[in-house]
Amino acid sequence: MCEYCGCQSLTAIADLTREHDEVVTLISHVRAAHAEGAVAKMAELAGRITTILGPHTAVEEHGLFPALAADFPEHVAELTSQHRVIEAVLGEAAGGVPADATWPARLLEALHLLREHILAEQDGVFPAALSHLATADWEAIDEVRRRVGTGLAEHRH
Repeated sequence: MCEYCGCQSLTAIADLTREHDEVVTLISHVRAAHAEGAVAKMAELAGRITTILGPHTAVEEHGLFPALAADFPEHVAELTSQHRVIEAVLGEAAGGVPADATWPARLLEALHLLREHILAEQDGVFPAALSHLATADWEAIDEVRRRVGTGLAEHRH
């Protein structure tokens, strides 16, 4: 991921990036499970991704995105829309393996979108935030993070 602009030095961005990195790793595991025909494993991994994305998305949508919306309204709206698409497909596995036989393929499509979404955030949103946001914006983002925590296993309480 990007490390050229210095945005990683901010705790808020570093935390979001750690979550991105874990999700990217899990996406690779989903792809491997799909290649093996292990749909139950895919559903389990979808649940793990959802656990990470829950607080991650809250930090973005209630902290980062509102601070950027005035300058980048279309981009923020598109990223938020992508969150809904990704959440919907991941959410189908909340009760276990979805009965819909098309779900594994749709999950791979959603995870491809998620991977592209992560790249857009890492290479566009995070550097833009570094140059556009004020101290009060970062404090608001940090407050959302304090409230929602993280879905990363090593940091959950």
